[in-house]
Amino acid sequence: MTNEKLRYGLIGAGSNAVKKHVSNYTKLDHIEFVSVCDINIENATKVARKYNIESVYSDYREMLKHEKLDIVSICTPNHLHADIAVYALLNGVNVHCEKPLAINAAEAQRIVDAKNISGKKVMVGLNNRFTNEMVKLKQYIDVGFFGDIYHAKAGWKRRSGIPGRGTWFTNQALSGGGVMIDLGVHFLDLPLFLLGLPEPSYITGATYQNFANTTTRNRNGYKGNPEGIFNVEDTAVGLIGFKNEATISFEFSWASNIEKDETFVEIFGTRGGASYKNGELKLFSEHFDTCIDIIPDINPNITLKNEFKHFTNCILNEEILYATAEDGVYMMNIIDHFYKAADSKAPVLFEHKAVVNV
Repeated sequence: MTNEKLRYGLIGAGSNAVKKHVSNYTKLDHIEFVSVCDINIENATKVARKYNIESVYSDYREMLKHEKLDIVSICTPNHLHADIAVYALLNGVNVHCEKPLAINAAEAQRIVDAKNISGKKVMVGLNNRFTNEMVKLKQYIDVGFFGDIYHAKAGWKRRSGIPGRGTWFTNQALSGGGVMIDLGVHFLDLPLFLLGLPEPSYITGATYQNFANTTTRNRNGYKGNPEGIFNVEDTAVGLIGFKNEATISFEFSWASNIEKDETFVEIFGTRGGASYKNGELKLFSEHFDTCIDIIPDINPNITLKNEFKHFTNCILNEEILYATAEDGVYMMNIIDHFYKAADSKAPVLFEHKAVVNV
């Protein structure tokens, strides 16, 4: 491992940025935290003071012009991702961009094109790929434990989890969509990734907006504005068919009349299956003509794959990137087609591969 330090900057100084990106990057020996940028200068200053950073900006262009950074985290509202990422890449800076990579596939492709021109790296913040359970589940798949995987399920359902009416999350122009582009990107990505990002053939689905006018189903800590914009879906359900004849069904909701919040991924194979529900991994198979259940005893004190150390290693040592910009285009192409299917109330075919210019 080289002794080189990467000069790091944060763009978008919200609570998630600090909790996830800053708190993890500042633990790494090869990262020098240099500057913070937020359009709300008070937010940027607050983070800078906490981490003893002198350099604070309200304009990311000024930050990139003056600080000569090696890597930035982009933790802004979705509609800003593409412009900031492209600018950073073309100015010689590697990008760790929160999901979704952009608000649609065309915007995500702009980032891929800038990456290819610049020679720099882009990683999408798909943190659920890096959990110990997902790392282990991918290992089981890679050695053929499940046989041929023909179907998978994914979901993230909240009982009361609207991120505040009138916030950027509920404004389609700023977010690109509702729960599908918010929670859906996280947990739909998992079966897609586990199945090797197969080429989609068709998609069908529906969206619902049943809780837009409630004031009692917000996510804890998100108050919102009762008069604010809410022009996105709060529930999304659907089915994707792939060229290899596998299928994935999914359901996501910010608010539902259910017993409790739930996240899940299920895998169905010819030799075995898996269930990953609310963080618990179980495997199912057959041994000596008897169905068996396996609960892997994964040591929570050992991090099998660290998202932030991994990206640092990719930049310094050419480690193979685990969550690429091309993956982001692939996901947004699926989401674009899902919204078309939901709007038309009919299945929509994929006419070509999602990822180009790889």
